[in-house]
Amino acid sequence: MIEPLPIRDAVYRNPAICSHGQRSKGRLLSARGVGLRIDWRWLVVVVCLFGWAESASAQFDFEGPPIRYRQAATDNAITRLEARLRSGETELVPDRNGDYLASLLAELEIPVSSQTLVFSKTSLQQSRIGPSMPRAIYFNDECYVGWVQGGVIEIGVVDERLGGIFYTYRGGTRNVSFNRDRGACLGCHATGKTQRVPGFLVRSIYPDAEGRARDLGFVTDHRSPFAERWGGWYVSGLHGSMRHLGNELALDPDDDEKIDVERGANRVTLDDHFDTSKYLTPHSDLIALLVMEHQSQMHNFITLARYETLRALDTGEPTAAAGDADPVPPPVSDEAMRRIAAAGDRLIEFLLFCDEPQLTSPVSGTSGFDTEFAALGPFDSQDRSLRQFDLQTRLFRYPCSYLIYSPAFAALPEPMLDYVRGRLTEILRSEVSDDRFDHLSGEDRQAILEILTETMPSWFPAG
Repeated sequence: MIEPLPIRDAVYRNPAICSHGQRSKGRLLSARGVGLRIDWRWLVVVVCLFGWAESASAQFDFEGPPIRYRQAATDNAITRLEARLRSGETELVPDRNGDYLASLLAELEIPVSSQTLVFSKTSLQQSRIGPSMPRAIYFNDECYVGWVQGGVIEIGVVDERLGGIFYTYRGGTRNVSFNRDRGACLGCHATGKTQRVPGFLVRSIYPDAEGRARDLGFVTDHRSPFAERWGGWYVSGLHGSMRHLGNELALDPDDDEKIDVERGANRVTLDDHFDTSKYLTPHSDLIALLVMEHQSQMHNFITLARYETLRALDTGEPTAAAGDADPVPPPVSDEAMRRIAAAGDRLIEFLLFCDEPQLTSPVSGTSGFDTEFAALGPFDSQDRSLRQFDLQTRLFRYPCSYLIYSPAFAALPEPMLDYVRGRLTEILRSEVSDDRFDHLSGEDRQAILEILTETMPSWFPAG
């Protein structure tokens, strides 16, 4: 499924649904007094090998009990679609070019306006990707779909009990099956960059003329500085005086990190970069990128909270697999509760947008994604929703993740749900003093609590 990489092209193969991690400089190294110069791209081979070793170690943590990632029954948007296809309830229909992308998006209820375009060679189909032929990514709350001209369709989906699961689809009226990844995707999608669980990440690099990484770059989410985002991506939208790394290449042979950020700024059309007519829309929407960065890591923190709870409660006795119905939870020991609280605190911090840098200019997109996304609700009696955008100084008007409504969040084990519910209530009612949440004003806290009280009454009963 993955083509072998020549050494000179070996780069992190994180799909650009590929977090907020440490960044490594990509400059040439020199040995004092010797004049030795080593191209970092040779070194990245070693880094990748260590990354794969880290991943292999991490995989063992969830391959066996109590998670049993591969053995457990799956239930997600792709398995449900596959069942509908096999029963004849629906079918995927090719367009005039023989592509099944539009039909697949419609069946998964993924808006075309979510399209983002990445031209870096950071995907399993890297030989087909470059500045003149970017990969398109579409998403909703549960699924990420990657499409490359002439290639297979890549799909990452959130399974509410197992976390990220990865599939490919080749199309064809006789082929109604989606091929689940056998482990290759986890080489990038189950590392420290995904919180050590099967999950998702968005990567920003310094791309050369072919879209290869000249620097290890960044993994980005809502905590990332605007200036570090979107290297190797096309970006359509306005962002005032702020600058990002998108739309341009790093071509200076003496400076791996030199990109003309002025030339790449505030682009409302991408027609001069590639043939946009070959895509479902001509956009790579800035607001869609911001949302995808947030939710990719939010999914990972939800999965981490689930895994850590199951591990904390694991007594070594036979239990149901993570994908099966959860057993009646045993009494929670103090040690288990500390482990649950640690993972719960990380989840809550990300849920409430801790460490989100302030926007210094208003931002806007080009595809209408913001309007479609905000209309999904749910809304309270004052017509407020966690999906409503701010886009002046921060991403959302009410900084609490809309993924609190997701099936994966609702499926968290009861001890974790109880902890998160109690802790979140204390924070929103200002019953605890914690400077990690100083970014939430009194008005923010009251509004979020009121919205949740009305839209999640079982969680936050009135009064």
